[in-house]
Amino acid sequence: CPYSTKTKQKSLSSLIKSKAKSISERYERFLERRFPRVYVLHSTLFTGFRLLISDAKEVKRIREKMAAQKLKFEQLPYREMESLRQFRRDIIKAAPLLLISIPPFANYLVFVLMYFFPRQLLIRHFWNPGQQEEYLGIYHLRRAHLYPEIVTHLLNSVPKTANPMQRRMQRLCTKVKQGFHPEAAELHAVRSLFTEPPLRIKRLNKQRVKALSQVMMLTPHLPSFFLRRRLWSHVSELHHLDQALSRLGVSQLSEGELKTACYIRGLNSTHLSTAACRNWLTQWLQLSTRLKGSEFSLLLHSMVLLSTNYHRTGKK
Repeated sequence: CPYSTKTKQKSLSSLIKSKAKSISERYERFLERRFPRVYVLHSTLFTGFRLLISDAKEVKRIREKMAAQKLKFEQLPYREMESLRQFRRDIIKAAPLLLISIPPFANYLVFVLMYFFPRQLLIRHFWNPGQQEEYLGIYHLRRAHLYPEIVTHLLNSVPKTANPMQRRMQRLCTKVKQGFHPEAAELHAVRSLFTEPPLRIKRLNKQRVKALSQVMMLTPHLPSFFLRRRLWSHVSELHHLDQALSRLGVSQLSEGELKTACYIRGLNSTHLSTAACRNWLTQWLQLSTRLKGSEFSLLLHSMVLLSTNYHRTGKK
């Protein structure tokens, strides 16, 4: 038995792994001693890759579960749905960096790119806590810059409808422009306006579609018909997440999960208290879980209407 082929293969494999680990540790100590800044980038890079691989394994497990139990996306628990959603977005952004890293010694080029373009090229796995807060703030400022424009367009579009709720919607938009935060019940009351032109998703004009795409952190640089399809797909996915989160309960989320949930729904939660985030997300779910597919345009616009002025009371 001690001389079997399998035993020799295991012994050789263990020896190779041990040598590789030893070389890697010596290389890291050399970088840490001689090039501390490069060492920080090196450590961040490989920690990020390990986190990404861990996420990939989790997604694989979820996919296998879906296949074995014949489950659809909307039938999964909230955390599994969120894992699939976030991994898809992460891997799309990380793909160029992963491709660059494949050739031998390409990690040096990756280090340079990481140093000069961390926000543009790297995903959250490769950001330290300070960078994560800074970059999320930058991304939110970009979409929040569009919030007043979207409210104004909404206010101007309401008179073009023949819906009896148009005056109530005008008052609501005016209220938001004056700095007040609307209640979920007020938005739910005007939902019928968003099921007909010009406010339903399939009838939104080009400018509005581009603006709402940026609110959802999607690229606006695509043809209008494709943007409408993407908006519908992503807001449907968000609605499924809301249904699953409602079943789980907002109180079951950790602080990080809570802030992430608020952020992807349009609210900059990086500087808000846990209680403020929980209150806002509860309001959001009160609206979202009561909407039907034909009313999803309201859900898109609510990312703006419910977030624009909440920071004025959310920090208290």
